Amino acid sequence: MNAQTTSGGAPAKATTAEAAPAKAAPDFEPADFLKTLTHQPGVYRMLGGDGAPLYIGKAANLKKRVSAYFRGHGLSAKTRLLMERTAAVEVTVTRSEAEALLLENNLIKKHRPRYNVLLRDDKSYPWIRLTNNDAFPRIEFYRGSRKAPGRYFGPYPNAAAVRQTLNLLQKLFQLRQCDDAFFSNRARPCLQYQIKRCSAPCVGYIGEDDYRADLALATEFLSGNGGGVIETLAARMDRAARELRYEDAVRYRDQVSTLRQVSAQRAVSGDGGDSDVIACHLHGGFACVQVFNIRAGMNIGNKAFHPKLPDDEMDEAALLTAFAGQYYLAHDIPGEIIFSGPPGDAAALNAMLSDKAGRKVALTTAPRGRKRRCLAIARSNAEIALKAKLSSRAGMRKRLHALQEALDLPRLPARMECFDISHTAGEKPVAACVVFNQDGALRQDYRRFNIAGVTAGDDYAALRQAIERRYRRLKRGEAQLPDVLFIDGGKGQVSQARAALHELGVGGVEVIGVAKGAGRKAGLETLIVGDFGETMRLRHDSAALHLIQQVRDEAHRFAVAGHRHRRGKARKRSPLEDIRGLGPVRRRQLLRHFGGAQGVRRADVEELGQAPGISRRLAEDIYHSLHSE
Repeated sequence: MNAQTTSGGAPAKATTAEAAPAKAAPDFEPADFLKTLTHQPGVYRMLGGDGAPLYIGKAANLKKRVSAYFRGHGLSAKTRLLMERTAAVEVTVTRSEAEALLLENNLIKKHRPRYNVLLRDDKSYPWIRLTNNDAFPRIEFYRGSRKAPGRYFGPYPNAAAVRQTLNLLQKLFQLRQCDDAFFSNRARPCLQYQIKRCSAPCVGYIGEDDYRADLALATEFLSGNGGGVIETLAARMDRAARELRYEDAVRYRDQVSTLRQVSAQRAVSGDGGDSDVIACHLHGGFACVQVFNIRAGMNIGNKAFHPKLPDDEMDEAALLTAFAGQYYLAHDIPGEIIFSGPPGDAAALNAMLSDKAGRKVALTTAPRGRKRRCLAIARSNAEIALKAKLSSRAGMRKRLHALQEALDLPRLPARMECFDISHTAGEKPVAACVVFNQDGALRQDYRRFNIAGVTAGDDYAALRQAIERRYRRLKRGEAQLPDVLFIDGGKGQVSQARAALHELGVGGVEVIGVAKGAGRKAGLETLIVGDFGETMRLRHDSAALHLIQQVRDEAHRFAVAGHRHRRGKARKRSPLEDIRGLGPVRRRQLLRHFGGAQGVRRADVEELGQAPGISRRLAEDIYHSLHSE
């Protein structure tokens, strides 16, 4: 189970296996929702006025796919009718399209939306069966009771998933899928041999030992031991490349890549049993709690909650305890509950839940294996859902009012900009400017400036050059001047910004410096305000401070991504070479493990961490470096 949920509308809502459908958000704003929608793969759900799913679909790119429903033209009659009845949209972000496929089918099976095609044979999950009663065993699709002799792999979410996996395995290992009657009466190879999907054991084109060696690789992979199979194929790829057998090397590279895709599809299933995963994220006086329901090892639904917090500060432990106590008053209690952190008074909570369930309930905070992956994605999911809520029009307006009050501004800011500088020891500096209006980030107005002609490492000169270039254009009327200009820096940077604006004759812009606090810890920032550079501090839970942090962090992200792109282009080398701790030996091992640079880029943190010599921390550094844009 690997999914992340966000919802359109003011209160983010989602469906779960046990809970009744929530009412759809009455103030659902499609434009606002689409602004915050991610480009990651996942599942989307169209909800009716009663909150029940009308349609459930998957997408490799959620933003691109869901946006197509709101384009207003080119829609089929069925889709137009669906959109007329849609009151809100929910999305669940997954790590891959394969995981989205599994979650989509689980949710369709549970909710049976009226606009989805419902299969008649969905009463049981299909399996892959390997026969074991002849010299050349057959690998086949199977559904039903597992009483027939053989080895079974699965279950899979639907017949399409099984056939897709069989097709991939057939192409990779060339095992036979024909029935025994067909196999026993062949005098020459069939078409499957001609298209390289079978090694033709029926006519003796492969010996029993070689066939069973290929079968062993397929069995090992289906059993979940894909690492050894991939290492074997990677070694063959290296050997073929050294021997100048480039066609063979390419084939092995493609096998490694394909096997990783199959691995991602199979990794979605859990370890069996029933459990709930509860993860929370707090920021800016707001909170999101994600609950994922795992039943029989399968992710069958999830829900995002946004509880109202008390005025005084509440930490994660207290929130988890309060939430779990209320949530399970109305929901079934599984055998295990996995928390994102230790709940407060865990012993009392455990006793209460066990007493209500009538059996022992395990509370886990440090799971391993797939459960740890479930928890990690639930944490990320809670963060994304809360970010989407805070970026909504209502949340933005609330924080703008707080900013106006905190900075004593004459009117509500209609446009804000923020500058940041990024470089590595003075090399290839890039200045970034991000823009926010009363609806949130205005990405089409973002700008980057490649800094030239300044002393390496001179952030003051770099900032001044960027501001002069930016506001010289704005003064000519090319765009609207901001009401507030944030500068990521202290009094020196603010002085440079003011001087540059003064030389350009730009007035009416409130310049605010955002100096990092001790240890660069969020919440300890010092603001430089006024014409004389007075300093002020806002409460760590101030909505105004959280808006400033959001704008500042976005400028930093945009600047770092631009600098890395410029530096990599100038050096003309792999971005992997810029990652601390990833030397030549580990880079070669990483590329071999994933079959090339594209395989590394497609891998998630968990998969990167399984490569030889790659720790969890290094895997996170690699992932974030390759996905920083």
